[in-house]
Amino acid sequence: MPVKFLKLAEIHLAVFLFGVAAIFGKLLDLHPLLIVLGRVLFSSVFLAIIVLVRREKIRVPGGNLLSVFVLLGVLLAFHWWSFFQSIRLSSVAVGLLSFSTFPLFVSFLSPRFSHERFRPMDLLIALLALAGVGIAVMGTGTSAVPLQGALWGLGSGFAYALLTIFNKRLGMTNSSISIALFEQVFAAVLLLPVLLFIPFRVDARDIGLLFLLGTVFTGLSHLLFIRGLAGVRAQTASVISTLEPLYGIIFAVLLLGEIPSVREIAGGALIVSMALWSSLREKACPPDAPEVR
Repeated sequence: MPVKFLKLAEIHLAVFLFGVAAIFGKLLDLHPLLIVLGRVLFSSVFLAIIVLVRREKIRVPGGNLLSVFVLLGVLLAFHWWSFFQSIRLSSVAVGLLSFSTFPLFVSFLSPRFSHERFRPMDLLIALLALAGVGIAVMGTGTSAVPLQGALWGLGSGFAYALLTIFNKRLGMTNSSISIALFEQVFAAVLLLPVLLFIPFRVDARDIGLLFLLGTVFTGLSHLLFIRGLAGVRAQTASVISTLEPLYGIIFAVLLLGEIPSVREIAGGALIVSMALWSSLREKACPPDAPEVR
């Protein structure tokens, strides 16, 4: 099976898991920062176990690399915090669709941070995806709360765009699992102090949901996405990720009863179309980086 097909499949599976993870923002009645902390704690343990079982040799970051991972930990924590905050203030649909503007940020930022060529078609696809988000979010009206949710989603998208670009660069010289592990660990360390300031009470159901969120929908999905980036351009991976709203909205309907409006469906259809178009175009474009094993 062609390597590029496998890498695209890993990106698509990761995006599916990312999308379904959005519903945990509604299922868990916890502060968004506590949800993120539980998520990264369980994912860190999950990835550490994989490293031990597979006897992976990973290099503990130091010097400039340590600074990079601290920065990525901050970005990862902010990305998930703002994402769950967006969903808490609005809905799964609004949170996911506003977050999915991040391909637009990638199109602008990627050529500045990496050696990837700027391709006008990437910008066009991202703009069309952004138009789809605009159509969908307009369906929520003009009240302040959905607008605040959309703004938090935009902040999450910006942070995620930076993560995508830097993970792509790190993947050229570091193993996928080491990148995923250290990002989760540093995010967890940075978030631990919130336990001192935010009152909370968790039961067995909360712990079970956080465990599921941290292992399957974070540790596994994060690892798959970083592995996929080794053979797929950052712009393409970012636009494929706009499929997240489709998966998240479907499961929000099934599990939460959140029925999307006609505008949300129309905007989502445009976003999904752009993601599929980008996937098809990728077959004709060579990857910008060698595969990382």
